Amino acid sequence: MNVEERLERLRQEAAHCRACPLWAAATQTVFGEGPADAAIVFVGEQPGDQEDKMGRPFVGPAGRLFDRALAEAGLDRSRVYVTNAVKHFKFTERGKRRLHKRPNAGEIRICRRWLFDEITTLAPRVVVALGATAAQSLAERPLPIGVNRGKIVELRNGLRIFATVHPSYLLRVPDEAAKAAEYDHFVKDLRAVRQLSGEIVKTRAGEPDSPPDRRGTKAGRERLRRSA
Repeated sequence: MNVEERLERLRQEAAHCRACPLWAAATQTVFGEGPADAAIVFVGEQPGDQEDKMGRPFVGPAGRLFDRALAEAGLDRSRVYVTNAVKHFKFTERGKRRLHKRPNAGEIRICRRWLFDEITTLAPRVVVALGATAAQSLAERPLPIGVNRGKIVELRNGLRIFATVHPSYLLRVPDEAAKAAEYDHFVKDLRAVRQLSGEIVKTRAGEPDSPPDRRGTKAGRERLRRSA
């Protein structure tokens, strides 16, 4: 059985997972997606409202921002594997809206088997933790992002991960200048991931592959508005 076949079998098994209560309210399991030969695996927290409805990871507002940042970092979304630490949408209802609710330690632990099976099957060069929940799942313990951001962290379970923020964090930064600076920092992190993975850079002819100019906050704000 090749990698694609193993991933498809895992996807089908996860679709029927009832190991924690989250499946009952969710529309469906949202499994990871990407090529079988992906050099990079990005791990987020859990599906959001749009991901739950569509059955695909990172397709909501944070996902669109993530796609834009990937492109600016020289990475092709179709060449990386994206998944979440928890495969069902956890939410609280407020009127007709379903608002994100952070998964607890037990839910993260129960769903870890699917994440680790994905990573073991893919055997990527780099595993990226997007945010604290992803880092906690991968490390099997709380792992603060602040002090570990932009670093390769060697875990006791043998994994080596690169830690950075979740793109949804960027959407929550209230100050526009700070938001633009955080976006540029995120793109810088993704460039470091690309270099670690050995992925081929795809840039337009004559366009320099250099870190973003932190002074360009107006441009950064415009990029954020377009991705929202």
